[in-house]
Amino acid sequence: MKILAKSNPETTLQEHINDALVVAEILKDSFTYFSKIINEKYFWKPLRISIIFHDLGKSHKEFQNVLQGKTNKWSYQRHELFSLPFFKALNIEDKDLIYKIVAGHHKDFKTLIQKLNEYGDDTTTGLNLDSINKIPTFEDEFKKNIPVNDVLSLLKEYNINLTGASIHNPINILQQYIRNKETNNNKRIRLLLLTGAFKQCDHLASAGIKRINKLDVKDFDFLYKSDFKFYNHQLKASKLIGNSILTAPTGSGKTEASLLWLRNQIQKNGNGHVFYILPFTASINAMFERLENKIPKKIGLVHGKLSAFIENKFEDDDLVDDNQKTQIKEQFKNLVTPFKVVTPFQLLKHIFAIRGFEKGIFEWAGGYFIFDEIHAYNPQVFAQIIVLLQFATSLLGVKTFIMTATLPTFLRKELEKAIGYHTTIIADKKLFRDFKRHRIVLKQDKLNENYKLIQTHLNKGEKVLVVCNTVKQSQLVYKNLISKNKVLLHSSFNAEDRNRKENLLFDKKIKLLVGTQAIEVSLDINFDILFTEPAPLDALIQRFGRINRKHDKGISDCVIFQGRNKADKFVYKNEEIINRTISILKEKQNINSGEISEDDLQNMIDFVYPNWDENSKEEFNKIYTLLNGFVKNELRPFIYNEKQEEDFYKQFDGVKVLPVKFYSRYKKYLQENKFIKAENLKVQISEKRYYSLNANQSLETDRDVFESIKTGKLLEQKVLIIYKKYDTELGLLIDEDEKDASSNGWEWL
Repeated sequence: MKILAKSNPETTLQEHINDALVVAEILKDSFTYFSKIINEKYFWKPLRISIIFHDLGKSHKEFQNVLQGKTNKWSYQRHELFSLPFFKALNIEDKDLIYKIVAGHHKDFKTLIQKLNEYGDDTTTGLNLDSINKIPTFEDEFKKNIPVNDVLSLLKEYNINLTGASIHNPINILQQYIRNKETNNNKRIRLLLLTGAFKQCDHLASAGIKRINKLDVKDFDFLYKSDFKFYNHQLKASKLIGNSILTAPTGSGKTEASLLWLRNQIQKNGNGHVFYILPFTASINAMFERLENKIPKKIGLVHGKLSAFIENKFEDDDLVDDNQKTQIKEQFKNLVTPFKVVTPFQLLKHIFAIRGFEKGIFEWAGGYFIFDEIHAYNPQVFAQIIVLLQFATSLLGVKTFIMTATLPTFLRKELEKAIGYHTTIIADKKLFRDFKRHRIVLKQDKLNENYKLIQTHLNKGEKVLVVCNTVKQSQLVYKNLISKNKVLLHSSFNAEDRNRKENLLFDKKIKLLVGTQAIEVSLDINFDILFTEPAPLDALIQRFGRINRKHDKGISDCVIFQGRNKADKFVYKNEEIINRTISILKEKQNINSGEISEDDLQNMIDFVYPNWDENSKEEFNKIYTLLNGFVKNELRPFIYNEKQEEDFYKQFDGVKVLPVKFYSRYKKYLQENKFIKAENLKVQISEKRYYSLNANQSLETDRDVFESIKTGKLLEQKVLIIYKKYDTELGLLIDEDEKDASSNGWEWL
């Protein structure tokens, strides 16, 4: 009997097993540093056995009928459960670990137990005592439908000789795993990594992937091909092995230093996957483009707006259709790309045990984390990063390179404690002193009371950067400044417009950029003068870093207005930090005509942030204690906590709404099954803003029905429509209603 594993395309069970075994060999070759974490004897052999046994339950007659499109009585049973009696008959080391992997390779154990409870037992009957109405037991179902001899013949192809199956109901074993915590930490981590590796093999084999790209020392040769003379901190990084924290001025080649460090790790320790971690989407996209140009086909990126990025990147490429865009997205995310540029949230979700976390954690093992701009996080996220670093460096063999221009000393101590033994690299004092690019200019008034001053600099042809604390303020400022080549960038644009604007930032013709915190971090832009509203010193330093970035404009002015708007308190709630910031800036303004060097910044930061403030410390301790306790004692495969998953996403995800202006286009895209384009029309708002708008009846839920082009089935999509004006140049205008769509001449489907 030919046993099928899949129907589209038709794949036999033996073919699928063989494909997955090929992937396992590729993993072994790609993760060469992995053997230093776990003895190969206790990893790759159990993985091979898991692969051979995992889908044997698909031999169930009714499941085969499903695959062949025949009438069936499968009733959504779980094929993995029917694989277990074959494995239980095998006498092998690590039997309990492999049993769990086979059982849980698709569903969590709670779901599997619910399915097993649907079967009868020896004492259970239906409403009547008539045997016709007896609910079949799991054992009965196995005996009736599993072609045991055919499966045993298949196993012989892999030199596994069984005389039969050990027929049993798995429910007690699964329940026992849920009840009993694993006290052996090594065993827990091994099960976690084996599960992740197995799921990678299964999924990549199903996707037809038979190659995983590897980084090579030669990939970094471009670092040596320029005439640029390395700074001392870059040379030190190139010779280091192990964890490191680098402090160097903005624009002094920290990224190059991290790549030199990475090259040396790969050369000395071997291959592992790389994660380059940045705080914001715009900086991630820019870093991806920069690295992909140097190391083609080996760089991926993962963030919440990945679909929008890919749609924008290939929008004008007629050779790339929607299916190919989906494939590109998956390759960016999966193991095919050995170097990923990511947000921290894409890593943090795995230590919260979000579904699929085992695959993610396996990819970390023996790998390399590069943290750029690590100071740009709030206490809650910083606590989570500390837990992540502790877990990854102590138990998974991850090596990390952390870089920053300025970091409060008390935060640095937390990082040092988390990663353990490390090497500190600090750029030469002379370099800090020589990086004198900025002059502090404090103004008493509010920014929006000084349009004439800003306009004067624009009229002189200077490249002007204006940073506001709120979206509403940035829109107002943008409208009041005159320039033929200007851009507004903030969080209240849809993905379609935001991507277009981020691309415009690198156009040399742009003379005015008005924005919010979205432009602070890691964007490689270079303006002549800054005008900014008051903000904490670390945020201001990031804004300074966008001015005279190349150190080629002499000394550039950074104009800080001291006047605060009422709405600022919702963005920066701690007034003491703002006051200390203004105080230290005043002090520096009175010295050397306000000129500051990078050498001044650390002392300034430590003045503004001498230690945790009470609320931040309390928040940090709470998050750290809870998450660290979970990771150390509760993080196990096959157990998912929906409440925890919901809490995780609440931290970062706002609510996506569709401006009513785009409703016609949105419906059209759904009808054409262009789901990414449809999603890119939405704007993200905060949860707090959502509740306010909902109370004012500015939101309405709509359900659209459309046909799937692929399957012909009718699908339903729910969307939240916002009746506020949207302008492609200004973004969502939260104070302007858009009640009557017909008056605007929009076409409604």
